[in-house]
Parts: sequence; structure tokens; C-alpha cells
Amino acid sequence: MKILLLSFMACVTIYIGYIFSRKYKIRSNFFQALVMLCQKFDVEINYSRERLKNIFNNLDEKQKRNLHGIDNNFISFINKETPLEREFLFKNIRFLKDEEKDVIFMFFKSLGRSDVDSQSKEIKNYQTRFEALSSSANSENKKYGSLSIKLGIVAGLVIIVLFI
Repeated sequence: MKILLLSFMACVTIYIGYIFSRKYKIRSNFFQALVMLCQKFDVEINYSRERLKNIFNNLDEKQKRNLHGIDNNFISFINKETPLEREFLFKNIRFLKDEEKDVIFMFFKSLGRSDVDSQSKEIKNYQTRFEALSSSANSENKKYGSLSIKLGIVAGLVIIVLFI
């Protein structure tokens, strides 16, 4: 019975480490999806003159999944179902820092508010910002992602050793 309880506690600590490591991976994938979204906006707005709603609707499923619902929240603003507010745009997103949320909110707030040339310049400006955020999220993922799992394993082993 004691061994079963210890193994359960070790599994719990490893799972907690996995949860923390997953947060860093989600952030990394999110910013990569934002960079790809900016690239798609730049191409679609400059060359095909596609509307924002159609661009969001034509995103592939992997990119939509990595955006964690921000695309759907912005589409509901475009459809005039909800106002464009920071709290609504980031509903159910807890892995971003406040500074990152501010930059992303300003990006979405600026979409569709100017002519094509100005919009293209703004998108490229935000794309460079998102690339910087993406590279920092990638480095954090490499540094802390695997570390979290390893710390979970070590904590589980420490619990086993302490109680044996």
C-alpha cells in the first residue's frame, strides 16, 4: 500500500512538471502562429485585397488551434456581436504576460483601420515585434520546458526516498 501511495505521489509531481512545461510550449506555438498570421495578412492584403473576416476564416486548423480562440473572438467583433475589449479578446488565455497582451491587443485594434499601404507597414512592424516575442518564447521553452519535467521527476524521486 505504501509503495502504491508513493508511486501515485511521484506520478502527481511528474504531471505537475509536465503542466508547467506545456505552458512554455503553448506560448512558443502561439507566437509562431501570430508571426504566420502577420505574414498571411501582409500577402492577402497587398496582393489579393482579401477582407479580414475571410482571411481569418481561411486559416488552417493547426494555426487556429495555436491561436487559442483569439481569431474567433476577433471575428465576433467584426460581426458586431461583441465589442473589441482586451478582456474579451483574451478570454480563457492565461499563458500570456500583460505586456504581451497589450502588444497583441494593439495589433488587433489596428487591423482594418487604415489604407492598404499604412496597414501593410503596421503589420510588418507588429510582425517584427511578434518575431522577437516568438524567439524569447522559444528560448524560454528550450530552457524551462524540459527543466520543469526534470524537476517533476526529481521531486517524485525525492518523495519516494524520503518516505522509504
